[in-house]
Amino acid sequence: MAWYAYCITERQAFPELLRHRKPIPMEAVTGIQGNQIFLYPASDLAVIVSEYSPSQNFNQQAGVEHARVISDCFKTSTVLPFRFGTVFADDEALRRSIRSNQRQFITNIERLRGKAEMHLKVTLDDCCREQIHRYSPQALPTVGKAYLSNLRENAALQRERQTKARAVSVQMHRMFLPLAEEVSCKRIEPGKMLLDIAHLIDSAAVERYQNKYSSASLLMKDCQMQLSGPWPPYHFVHRLTHHAASPAVASSAARPLAATA
Repeated sequence: MAWYAYCITERQAFPELLRHRKPIPMEAVTGIQGNQIFLYPASDLAVIVSEYSPSQNFNQQAGVEHARVISDCFKTSTVLPFRFGTVFADDEALRRSIRSNQRQFITNIERLRGKAEMHLKVTLDDCCREQIHRYSPQALPTVGKAYLSNLRENAALQRERQTKARAVSVQMHRMFLPLAEEVSCKRIEPGKMLLDIAHLIDSAAVERYQNKYSSASLLMKDCQMQLSGPWPPYHFVHRLTHHAASPAVASSAARPLAATA
């Protein structure tokens, strides 16, 4: 039987598994397309799975349901999310993956126990918005000294953007003081940049973090800010190097569709 995998957690978080060596139903949660969720015991760990059929459609709604299952489990235990679409061909493939990566799974669970992820989206003006059209690829000459000169100018603009994004990121770090962070930056609509920031915090500090967000929203008048969370620590699960299934256990690609603002 093939298994669709949602996340890994500690076996001790589910006392009903102490008396079982085979998968048992998890009644309080339903999976993708309403499928029954099972607790699959694997040594000191438990894998949250549902039966998989090749006819299942991994569409956007399935991605939302995948994230919901992980979030529901996160309410009661530490979880290591699997990337959306992770399927194990049979019991042996699932056991082999857990067995070969067990030490790293346990290390990550211990590292992330009692932690949560908060997600900030910060929209700010592109510091180079007046030059965007001038140095767009369509506007650049394709040969000669003008081409090389414009390439240098464009590189300078990119460095200027990076400097501004880095300065805002550092300011956010000082305001929120997270345990760890992951930051990415991209240009969006003309004249705008988006900082996508994931902060790892203690679960007990969520209310304090939300209060800091309220203060930061008032102080950062030149930015538009959006906050979501607490989420399972999607960005802070180390990428694995040994897999028995593809795709691998979640890294930043596993952010739930529901989490995007």
